[in-house]
Amino acid sequence: MPLMEVNGLVFIAGQKRILNGLSMTIGEKEAHALLGTNGTGKSTLACLLMGCEGYVPSAGEIRFGGVLLNNMKIHERAKLGISMAWQEPVRFEGISVKDYLALKNGSDPSRCLEMVGLQPERYLDRMVDRRLSGGERKRIELASILSLRPKFAVLDEPDTGIDMLSIKDIMNVVAQFREAGTALLLITHREEIALIADRASEICQGRIVCTGNPAGVAEFYKERKCLSCGGEVCVHV
Repeated sequence: MPLMEVNGLVFIAGQKRILNGLSMTIGEKEAHALLGTNGTGKSTLACLLMGCEGYVPSAGEIRFGGVLLNNMKIHERAKLGISMAWQEPVRFEGISVKDYLALKNGSDPSRCLEMVGLQPERYLDRMVDRRLSGGERKRIELASILSLRPKFAVLDEPDTGIDMLSIKDIMNVVAQFREAGTALLLITHREEIALIADRASEICQGRIVCTGNPAGVAEFYKERKCLSCGGEVCVHV
């Protein structure tokens, strides 16, 4: 049985159909890349998996370890071991990095920072605020997710924004999640990032159009860039 299973997922916001019968599976300890251009439904899928407010499937199912998630809240999914690192990390004013990490879990904050390439002696007593760069905030957010040791985590566009993380940085972070036994959905619009994963899928017009070997999916995506595929399920590579 897959760890995360999505079957025929539909999401309609207003008059707009954002997800259109999307289906995919992610196995235990698997790193799965979701590759697609802006506006194809990647972040919407992430919010549906996480149970964000206002995101309830219009049709279809989301199951985690066989448990139906459709109407579960974020905190209920968190108890099952589901977590997410947002594309834009949340800012907490008036709290230190050490205290922010301690809020998440009892794991050693110093070790968590080291796992994402930050020196504890430089960051533990700093405040989580606007004085941190985009890249520093992303690393701290990833450290907080690692401290939870979740069964499944969504990393939404870890390579975007100011002071973006390099491919090497992301590879190191993915390796740390692997070591912790966490399955990953790695959301990206860059084919180079997809190559880090065990498997990859391309999303187009709210449906999965290609799933398989990351190199094959990345090449398929690079050639088409989701310009005119019509959202039809077309190939496994």
